[in-house]
Amino acid sequence: MFGLDITVVAIIALVAVAAAAVCYGLLFSRMEMEKKTDTRLSRVKAAETDLSKVKAARDRVQELSKRRKSVQDSLKDLEKKQEEKNRKMGDGSLKSRLAQTGLPLSTGRFYLFSALFGVFIFLVALIAGLPLLAAVGAAFVCAIGLPRWVIGFLVGRRQKKFLEEFPNALDVMVRSIKSGLPLNDALRLIASDGQEPVKTEFRRVVESQQVGLSIPEACTRMIMTMPLPEVNFFAIVITIQSQAGGNLSEAIGNLSKVLRDRKKMKAKVNALSMEAKASAVIIGALPFIVSLLVYLTSPQYISILFTDPRGHLILLASGVWMSIGIFVMRNMINFDI
Repeated sequence: MFGLDITVVAIIALVAVAAAAVCYGLLFSRMEMEKKTDTRLSRVKAAETDLSKVKAARDRVQELSKRRKSVQDSLKDLEKKQEEKNRKMGDGSLKSRLAQTGLPLSTGRFYLFSALFGVFIFLVALIAGLPLLAAVGAAFVCAIGLPRWVIGFLVGRRQKKFLEEFPNALDVMVRSIKSGLPLNDALRLIASDGQEPVKTEFRRVVESQQVGLSIPEACTRMIMTMPLPEVNFFAIVITIQSQAGGNLSEAIGNLSKVLRDRKKMKAKVNALSMEAKASAVIIGALPFIVSLLVYLTSPQYISILFTDPRGHLILLASGVWMSIGIFVMRNMINFDI
């Protein structure tokens, strides 16, 4: 009986296995097809999701590129307008150059002082025993060239002082704006407590506001007395902020950082080019030093250059070639940043 039960159970198990095998054989292709269908559907859904993500990312990139392009176009247009205003305001005339010195000197006084200085040099040259033609030439050079060189020297020195103090003034503006002060009060703070010549320039900005100009227009007029790229950057930042809005303290802080980086780069370039400048000075001074030493040791040997007409031609040709060499060396060692 026990053996019969085992045989029945085995037969039942075999029948079940055979039935399962038959069912599996009949349904295998359908199961595989459904599995492939599910896999394909999942892939399509994933691809659609990826496409939507890619499309969204592409839309974001396109939007950012459009915004960047619009900002760049607006910056270019603003820069062109700013350059046109700068050309109109900073015309390079004597009046504008005198205003850039920061001195209360009018054009009439400048011409008067130049004429008086030329007359003084002419009298000194005559008393020293120089020929009349040489005295007139010295007076002309001192009356026309030397005062203008002094004006250029004063303008350059004032601009250098301005660049040294300008980033500090911008930092004061950033802290003032972050503390809650409006831009007008920040400008007045620098105009009252700043260092020269930044103090004077911002005082002019405040005075321009008092006569009815807006802050961007008043900052733009600073180019008239301080024609520097840094001042142009500041005017552009203020103009963009007034037109498009945004975080003014962050924009001015970034500008201050850029100006400090430019200053560091200029100092680095000057340090790297100092050897070339020293070599240029030595090479440029060498002919004059050798001529002076030869004149002191053997005056009769070199005096023929000053007494003979052929010596005059040699001096003229040497001066021309020397000027060309100095001009080339100057362009090689001077860098615009």
